Amino acid sequence: MTQMIFINLPVADVHASARFYEAVGATKNDTFSDETCASMVISDTITAMLLSHERWRDFTSKQIPDAKTSAQMLLCLSMDSRAACDAAVDAAVKAGGVADPIPKQDHGFMYGRSYEDPDGHIWEAMWMDMAEMQKAMAAEG
Repeated sequence: MTQMIFINLPVADVHASARFYEAVGATKNDTFSDETCASMVISDTITAMLLSHERWRDFTSKQIPDAKTSAQMLLCLSMDSRAACDAAVDAAVKAGGVADPIPKQDHGFMYGRSYEDPDGHIWEAMWMDMAEMQKAMAAEG
């Protein structure tokens, strides 16, 4: 069986966050969404669960950090091309996100950009040419 990942994120406004994630390419799964959460399908194996702060507290009593001032994790999605990385960031900015909270990375065989969602969660969009990466690693070797 193929493993899936469900990324649970606390958000201040479920509906606004769902609109943002739809703008960057996710599809809302209404079966697992309600007023307190939105199930946003990113791919066949990746779903982001956007949870209101109240709903989040059903899962843990730990404090919700302010993702605009602190970072506990960076989420990275692979892309098909450099242009797809740029398009993902452009779509995020158009939807109210912040571009490149992490400096753009360009290593020739690997290219990455990033954006913050409205709550400050950082997503990276990364493209890698595996053949060129292997050549670069062998040359360092």
